[in-house]
Amino acid sequence: MPTHTNFQAEAINDHIVNWLRAYATNAKVKGFVVGISGGIDSALTSTLCAQTGLPTLCVQMPIHQAASHVSRATEHIKLLKERFSNVSSAEANLTQVFDDFKNLMPQSSDQHTTDLTLANTRARLRMTTLYYYAGINHALVAGTGNKVEDFGVGFYTKYGDGGVDLSPIADLTKTEVRLLAGYLAVHDAIITAAPTDGLFGDDRSDEDQLGASYEELEWAMEENDKGKNADDFEGRQKEVFAIYKRLNTINQHKMQPIPVCEIPLNLK
Repeated sequence: MPTHTNFQAEAINDHIVNWLRAYATNAKVKGFVVGISGGIDSALTSTLCAQTGLPTLCVQMPIHQAASHVSRATEHIKLLKERFSNVSSAEANLTQVFDDFKNLMPQSSDQHTTDLTLANTRARLRMTTLYYYAGINHALVAGTGNKVEDFGVGFYTKYGDGGVDLSPIADLTKTEVRLLAGYLAVHDAIITAAPTDGLFGDDRSDEDQLGASYEELEWAMEENDKGKNADDFEGRQKEVFAIYKRLNTINQHKMQPIPVCEIPLNLK
């Protein structure tokens, strides 16, 4: 598995905070909006944004949310507001909006397809909500995706949690996210919680959905970058590498720019 013996938390923290501040200044916006889920990625992102000194709005958007997710999110926001006077909070309970939308739409004959589509709908309702708050506050939506999710296995919803203005932690693996979160004293209950997207209204973890842990996928991502293939490994490593390659392949449509049909000049 990857090692992080040279991880310079203080320098990385300063680099990201300075990058965020410079980007917002150049964009001539007032600050940031971050969706808070109760997970480590959003906790770290909001802490980084808060350090810029610019107004940082933390938004909770429960949709039939597990009580543990809500309590972790609430506690994180409370602690962040105690540490930073530029942090404020809002809650938009989208449960009724989601239920109304669900009741309005047809469902697939395949229950799995319906469940997955509705999970993505939750993420897209939240994206719309964050952009509303960003609009009325002249702010940027800060993304919370990490490197493995965004560029490895595409574990996010297109135009949902993938719909953001800037991505401050997208060059950090999950392991590095934990290291930086620990350095910044993010609440321990968040750091140790099993990662979950919370989109299905149950307790399934990211690992349950992906079939491998983030640490395993980080390893597979590194090996793939070295040009390795599944035949180079045996046992669990072979299985994990195959999982990574399958997800990386089927989710390229998320990670690549939108394809444009270019019209030959002689036709225009």
